[in-house]
Amino acid sequence: MNIPSRLPDVGTSIFTVMSKMALDYGAINLSQGFPDFSIDRQIIELVHRYMVEDHNQYAPMPGAVALRNAIASVIGRTYGRSVDPETEITVTPGATEAIFSIIAAFITTGDEVLLFDPSYDSYNPAIRLNGGVPVHLHMRQPDFSIDWAEVRQKITSRTRMIMINTPHNPSGAVLSAADLLELERIALQHNLLVVSDEVYERLIYDGTLHQSVLCYPGLAAQSLAVFSFGKTFHATGWKVGYAVGPSALMKEVRKAHQFIAFSVNTPVQLALAEYLQTPDHYERLGDFYQQKRDFFLEQIKGSSFEPRPCKGSYFQLVSYRGISSQPDVAMAEELTQKFKVAAIPVSVFYQDKTDNRLLRFCFAKKEETLAKACEILRKL
Repeated sequence: MNIPSRLPDVGTSIFTVMSKMALDYGAINLSQGFPDFSIDRQIIELVHRYMVEDHNQYAPMPGAVALRNAIASVIGRTYGRSVDPETEITVTPGATEAIFSIIAAFITTGDEVLLFDPSYDSYNPAIRLNGGVPVHLHMRQPDFSIDWAEVRQKITSRTRMIMINTPHNPSGAVLSAADLLELERIALQHNLLVVSDEVYERLIYDGTLHQSVLCYPGLAAQSLAVFSFGKTFHATGWKVGYAVGPSALMKEVRKAHQFIAFSVNTPVQLALAEYLQTPDHYERLGDFYQQKRDFFLEQIKGSSFEPRPCKGSYFQLVSYRGISSQPDVAMAEELTQKFKVAAIPVSVFYQDKTDNRLLRFCFAKKEETLAKACEILRKL
């Protein structure tokens, strides 16, 4: 059959490619963003208990009531914002599905969505699959900041949505209070929806505060914020996230979500609800990952790699201009195949494949893993 592709330019994800290459060549995998250490045994025991107690059937479409109540409490404690767990929180199978459901709910043929490169690879296809038009703007070098004057220039009568990501993957940059205030002014002036990918909200360093859209009343009224338990509790394979937003917006998101995934596995939801009752389980994660970032930076000293500032996420960008002039994809391949350390080339996060000779390393690893990898990197 002659079936036209709706995504003819999309192949296998770079994360899958590099992880397979790392496996094939026996390389240390600092490419894909997943921890190589165990999660807390307590939460595993909680999941097991709820399974044994036979909580194994469908959860409610918006999420288990206990988990939505727990999320509402966490949001109130963290951001000082009261949200209704019944109408303003939806639990999803990962942040990616939350983002897709949001786009499917609001974007139709010809609608423009502004997003900022380098951007996570699922954003653009989700927009296109729903008939939208992605409008890619470059974040400014070298600090990966947003030029809000350019944003205003790019807004047209067809602009429907702006997508932001803070802390940012892949750069590790974070948006400031001034950024969120300017975004609020723009969203209100032009009646735009905002999708805020905040999956690394807990992974923020050096005393920096995470600026959530939930903290700005005018902005929150037109925003949907997306979060991830997989990132927070080192369990990326569980694929559990959630979206938070005004009831009128969430009502539409749920219409899409119920036909894309319907619900999330029940025992994990109930385990998370109980686990969240202890604030230490999520409030100390910044310190935990900052130690790993600092360890990686200390270990890489003496190499010719030049680290870029990382204020959040569990990714560290480095420039390799002092080592090679080859394109970043070729550099990542050589590093994996010849030197046995896998990284992600940053050009893949740009729609136009802009190449600033940067690689992304994931430091969500055991110290022995990082030390072994950096021993190799120091020799280059």
